[in-house]
Amino acid sequence: MKQDTTQHDERIAKMTFAAVYPHYVMKIEKKGRTREELHQVIRWLTGYTDKALQKAIEGGVTFEQFFRRAKLHPNAELITGTICGYRIEDIANPLTRQVRYLDKLVDELAKGRPLEKILRSN
Repeated sequence: MKQDTTQHDERIAKMTFAAVYPHYVMKIEKKGRTREELHQVIRWLTGYTDKALQKAIEGGVTFEQFFRRAKLHPNAELITGTICGYRIEDIANPLTRQVRYLDKLVDELAKGRPLEKILRSN
Protein backbone atom coordinates (compact mmCIF):
# COMPACT_ATOMS: atom_id res chain seq x y z
CA MET A 1 0.00 0.00 0.00
CA LYS A 2 1.37 3.36 -1.01
CA GLN A 3 1.83 5.81 1.82
CA ASP A 4 0.26 9.29 1.60
CA THR A 5 3.14 11.71 2.07
CA THR A 6 1.23 14.90 1.19
CA GLN A 7 1.68 16.55 4.60
CA HIS A 8 5.35 15.57 4.72
CA ASP A 9 5.89 16.94 1.19
CA GLU A 10 4.14 20.21 2.06
CA ARG A 11 6.22 20.62 5.22
CA ILE A 12 9.45 20.14 3.24
CA ALA A 13 8.32 22.62 0.55
CA LYS A 14 7.71 25.34 3.16
CA MET A 15 10.93 24.76 5.10
CA THR A 16 13.53 27.44 4.41
CA PHE A 17 16.91 26.51 3.02
CA ALA A 18 18.50 28.90 5.55
CA ALA A 19 16.98 26.93 8.43
CA VAL A 20 18.54 23.66 7.26
CA TYR A 21 21.86 24.99 5.92
CA PRO A 22 23.52 25.42 9.37
CA HIS A 23 22.72 21.76 10.11
CA TYR A 24 24.46 20.73 6.88
CA VAL A 25 27.50 22.82 7.84
CA MET A 26 27.61 21.43 11.38
CA LYS A 27 27.25 17.86 10.15
CA ILE A 28 30.09 18.02 7.64
CA GLU A 29 32.48 20.17 9.72
CA LYS A 30 32.07 17.78 12.66
CA LYS A 31 33.45 15.08 10.34
CA GLY A 32 36.38 17.18 9.13
CA ARG A 33 34.94 18.34 5.82
CA THR A 34 34.88 21.99 4.75
CA ARG A 35 32.16 24.49 3.96
CA GLU A 36 33.81 24.90 0.52
CA GLU A 37 33.31 21.17 -0.14
CA LEU A 38 29.67 21.52 0.93
CA HIS A 39 29.22 24.45 -1.44
CA GLN A 40 30.86 22.48 -4.24
CA VAL A 41 28.33 19.68 -3.70
CA ILE A 42 25.38 22.13 -3.60
CA ARG A 43 26.64 23.95 -6.71
CA TRP A 44 27.00 20.62 -8.55
CA LEU A 45 23.44 19.55 -7.72
CA THR A 46 21.69 22.89 -8.23
CA GLY A 47 23.79 24.84 -10.73
CA TYR A 48 23.83 27.76 -8.26
CA THR A 49 26.77 30.16 -8.25
CA ASP A 50 28.36 31.08 -4.91
CA LYS A 51 26.57 34.43 -5.09
CA ALA A 52 23.16 32.83 -5.80
CA LEU A 53 23.72 30.33 -2.99
CA GLN A 54 24.56 33.12 -0.54
CA LYS A 55 21.44 35.00 -1.67
CA ALA A 56 19.30 31.89 -1.06
CA ILE A 57 20.73 31.55 2.45
CA GLU A 58 20.25 35.23 3.30
CA GLY A 59 16.92 35.61 1.50
CA GLY A 60 15.08 32.98 3.51
CA VAL A 61 13.85 31.10 0.43
CA THR A 62 11.83 27.95 0.94
CA PHE A 63 13.04 24.64 -0.46
CA GLU A 64 10.28 24.99 -3.06
CA GLN A 65 11.74 28.32 -4.24
CA PHE A 66 15.31 27.04 -3.89
CA PHE A 67 14.77 24.08 -6.21
CA ARG A 68 12.47 25.98 -8.59
CA ARG A 69 15.41 28.34 -9.27
CA ALA A 70 17.91 25.49 -9.51
CA LYS A 71 19.10 23.83 -12.69
CA LEU A 72 19.39 20.25 -11.49
CA HIS A 73 22.49 18.38 -12.66
CA PRO A 74 21.68 15.76 -15.33
CA ASN A 75 23.36 13.07 -13.19
CA ALA A 76 21.22 13.87 -10.13
CA GLU A 77 19.09 10.83 -10.91
CA LEU A 78 22.15 8.67 -10.18
CA ILE A 79 21.74 9.62 -6.50
CA THR A 80 20.08 6.58 -5.00
CA GLY A 81 19.85 4.85 -1.67
CA THR A 82 18.03 5.46 1.57
CA ILE A 83 17.77 8.72 3.45
CA CYS A 84 15.54 9.39 6.46
CA GLY A 85 14.01 5.95 6.01
CA TYR A 86 12.92 6.61 2.41
CA ARG A 87 14.36 5.06 -0.74
CA ILE A 88 15.23 8.15 -2.82
CA GLU A 89 14.33 6.60 -6.16
CA ASP A 90 10.85 5.68 -4.81
CA ILE A 91 9.92 9.21 -3.68
CA ALA A 92 7.03 10.30 -5.89
CA ASN A 93 7.04 14.04 -5.14
CA PRO A 94 9.75 15.70 -7.31
CA LEU A 95 10.56 18.45 -4.79
CA THR A 96 10.86 16.03 -1.87
CA ARG A 97 13.12 13.82 -4.03
CA GLN A 98 15.34 16.82 -4.86
CA VAL A 99 15.64 17.78 -1.17
CA ARG A 100 16.54 14.17 -0.38
CA TYR A 101 19.17 14.24 -3.15
CA LEU A 102 20.78 17.13 -1.29
CA ASP A 103 20.45 15.35 2.08
CA LYS A 104 22.10 12.24 0.60
CA LEU A 105 25.02 14.23 -0.86
CA VAL A 106 25.58 15.94 2.51
CA ASP A 107 25.50 12.52 4.21
CA GLU A 108 28.06 11.13 1.77
CA LEU A 109 30.29 14.16 2.34
CA ALA A 110 30.05 13.72 6.12
CA LYS A 111 30.89 10.02 5.79
CA GLY A 112 34.16 10.88 4.06
CA ARG A 113 33.23 9.78 0.57
CA PRO A 114 35.57 11.26 -2.09
CA LEU A 115 34.15 14.30 -3.92
CA GLU A 116 34.58 12.61 -7.33
CA LYS A 117 32.20 9.85 -6.21
CA ILE A 118 29.74 12.25 -4.53
CA LEU A 119 29.59 14.34 -7.72
CA ARG A 120 28.82 11.21 -9.74
CA SER A 121 31.65 11.84 -12.21
CA ASN A 122 32.78 9.02 -14.45
